[in-house]
Amino acid sequence: MASNEPALGTPLPPVSLFGDAPGENETWEEWDPTEESVRPVRGRHRVAKQRGGLARSSTVLGVGVIAAVGAGGMATAQTKPAVSISLPDSISENLPDLGSLPGVGELVASHETPSSPKTAAAQADQQIAAAPLTMTGLTTSEAEQGATDAGEALRARILQQAAQQKAGAVAEAKAAAQKAAAAKAAEEAKAKQDAAEAKAAAEKKAAEDAAAKKAEEERLAKLAASYSLPVGSYTLTSTFGEAGSMWSSGHHTGLDFAAPTGTPLKAIHSGTVKSAGWAGAYGYRTVIELDDGSELWYCHQSSLAVSVGQKVATGDVIGRVGATGNVTGPHLHLEVHTPSGTGIDPMAWLQSKGLNP
Repeated sequence: MASNEPALGTPLPPVSLFGDAPGENETWEEWDPTEESVRPVRGRHRVAKQRGGLARSSTVLGVGVIAAVGAGGMATAQTKPAVSISLPDSISENLPDLGSLPGVGELVASHETPSSPKTAAAQADQQIAAAPLTMTGLTTSEAEQGATDAGEALRARILQQAAQQKAGAVAEAKAAAQKAAAAKAAEEAKAKQDAAEAKAAAEKKAAEDAAAKKAEEERLAKLAASYSLPVGSYTLTSTFGEAGSMWSSGHHTGLDFAAPTGTPLKAIHSGTVKSAGWAGAYGYRTVIELDDGSELWYCHQSSLAVSVGQKVATGDVIGRVGATGNVTGPHLHLEVHTPSGTGIDPMAWLQSKGLNP
């Protein structure tokens, strides 16, 4: 352990922390330490090392040295003889290198060349005053880009963030507008498609109806070729279902074709003669059964031209118009019966076969 007591009787050479010798115009005065000014170090001083490596006492001493150097007030003892300063080995070994301390390394480096203490202190003050304190808070990338003012950098970041937010809002609005436009276009396209489909369906239905009507006309025309009206020249006098006391059933059961006596009666369609003869109120009557089982009754004839079991074709003469039976004048009373025997309207039946009486 080194001691801070100077050797007795031994003059001490002048000492400077920077290793500078006194100038030509500078003088050193002898310093005579006394018991009042120098307190002996008694016993061994143990300094507990901190986990970071430096003891607390060395840290305090180092801070003191830094403060002295930063203030430019390094003592040079110009008025008293230089005195040697010694530290315990445990402290001196753990002191950091002055050149590695922030803000001090440049000051130490500036003393490597011979200069006066006043000049070195002035240079240190200038360097400390010129330190870029406004660079606090700058990011590495901003410093690399040449930024030197943290406030301006912060302002630039705020403006950049505002610009990004504005751009994001504009992008969102644009995306929403595009989405709305796409939805509207899709809706319009669907409406057009529905209208086109409806038009096509209507046209198809119209075409189908026209085709069905044409087919029905062709069918009726074909039937008309195989069916014929019973009288060539006539006048319709009574229709099916008319009420009157002259009919025993209370209503008319057929269709009357008024024509002169002797007018030829033709077979409406091919069939087989089922009966031919006198039928009471019907006078002379001929019944022709068709292939589907329906029956055609020709009543009030003046004469018969066919016999039972005879096959007749469309347009064959089967008799002549007369006024036999319950009549008021010469005419053909035509009735149509279904295979079950029910009487139906002859007018509607003839029309269903393509004939228009």
